[in-house]
Amino acid sequence: MSTWISKACPLGFGLILLLAACIPMEGGPSGARSASIMNGQFTVPAPNGYCVDRAASQATERSAVIIMGRCSDRAGVPPAAITATVGAAGSATVLAAGTEALAVYFASANGRAALSRNGQASAVTVQEIGSANGAIVLHLTDRAVGEYWRAVLGVRGRLVTLAVTPPDGQPLSVAEGRALLLRAIAGLRAANADIAT
Repeated sequence: MSTWISKACPLGFGLILLLAACIPMEGGPSGARSASIMNGQFTVPAPNGYCVDRAASQATERSAVIIMGRCSDRAGVPPAAITATVGAAGSATVLAAGTEALAVYFASANGRAALSRNGQASAVTVQEIGSANGAIVLHLTDRAVGEYWRAVLGVRGRLVTLAVTPPDGQPLSVAEGRALLLRAIAGLRAANADIAT
């Protein structure tokens, strides 16, 4: 992973909304390995060992927030909440500024405020910004949730954010968080036959 330095860029309101979207983990996973949304035109798969929490997830014909967790305590994978937020058709156009400019934005006060769970830049520390498989990957610390991973990418013209967060009181190492996020990105690309750009 690398950190970029360049000129700041303005972002559309849609990206800020998606970055701020957060639904707390409630209930338990349903056992479903994927969620078919937008009338079957988009699929959000859970990485191996994780299942979709249908009770906590929300979806409409335009957008969705899908929550995933371990299928069971004996799944043999790290405890983590995985959130996939999928925007409306065409929403990925906000990524046209390019990864370098977007990375600078996320490191700025406005970007950190957009990433923050409480809307305050001071609540977020950006540990690392890089890219993988056509996605912007961020390693963050937020006072509300602690250390976690987030990715921002375009899939089939839709803006998608992925977040990997440890449950309260349970550890998730840097290596585990990064690996799980990368698995989620790869799975999303493969399930939607999308080519990383």
